[in-house]
Amino acid sequence: MPVDQRPLAIFLMGPTASGKTALACDLSERFALDLVSVDSALVYRGMDIGTAKPDAATLARYPHALVDIRDPAQPYSAADFRADALPVMRRIGAQGRVPLLVGGTGLYFRALQQGLSDLPEADPAIRERLAEQAQQLGWPAMHARLAQLDPAAARRIGCNDAQRLQRALEVIELTGQPLSELQRGGSSGHFPWRVLKLALLPADRGVLHERIAQRFDSMLAAGFLDEVRALRVRGDLHPELPAIRAVGYRQAWEHLAGGSTPGEFRDRGIFATRQLAKRQITWLRSDVGARLFDPDRPGLPTRAADAVQLFLDESGRHGHAATPLA
Repeated sequence: MPVDQRPLAIFLMGPTASGKTALACDLSERFALDLVSVDSALVYRGMDIGTAKPDAATLARYPHALVDIRDPAQPYSAADFRADALPVMRRIGAQGRVPLLVGGTGLYFRALQQGLSDLPEADPAIRERLAEQAQQLGWPAMHARLAQLDPAAARRIGCNDAQRLQRALEVIELTGQPLSELQRGGSSGHFPWRVLKLALLPADRGVLHERIAQRFDSMLAAGFLDEVRALRVRGDLHPELPAIRAVGYRQAWEHLAGGSTPGEFRDRGIFATRQLAKRQITWLRSDVGARLFDPDRPGLPTRAADAVQLFLDESGRHGHAATPLA
């Protein structure tokens, strides 16, 4: 039987507030792993508190590639991520180390491993018409329309996720085919890394919800609203940008525009974060190749490290990357 000679990579996935960053840092202490962020919000500079970005001291000790690489005025896509991540992974491998990709943006993981389908370019006229319809009917009504036309896409897109709803409906108009069918025809071919997938999946959703609420309150105490105020006064940012649509930022932007009371803002921010976690968990459960770990069970670092050690040993990496570091 031929031996798989592909270089190694590790994916560490999980919903928001599940402890991914802490575990990734711990694993990089034990093994020769270099960290790569897989997060659609951490790419943006100046968005630190509301994204739960690792602080400067953590990033200095445990550098994460693909953090702080875009200004919030610049959109960033799954295609951009794949184009950035592949050379980073190759560079890490060339140095005799193993890339550990950590984050919760499932679309980025999927684009990286499966490639991107050949989708049509955006059509400004169609987008403008869909936006006008959404303004009249509301995005939940547009979501209901998508559910009729492309149920698979509707299941994974939130009813208020304006950007993705607009794109899914636009693709249907341009091609006459559901977005979910087109995406199944990815263009990557053979993924050139052998991957170990680790997924943090809380057994008790209530504990995760409590942690989300506590973290949101900690963000508020740390000056989250001041961070968003600084973004607003720039004058070149608006709510339709992907950066400002990020969970928490969208609710904060609306609040500072007078759209909610402080209490309503807090409730909406926590609810949106819980909904994000729910979508992330649904995506993780669909990935049959992932090793699942309950982050609330004692001994998580040891259990995860055992899985990494076994993966490295089975791959014949008995040298630099397979041996725990002192």
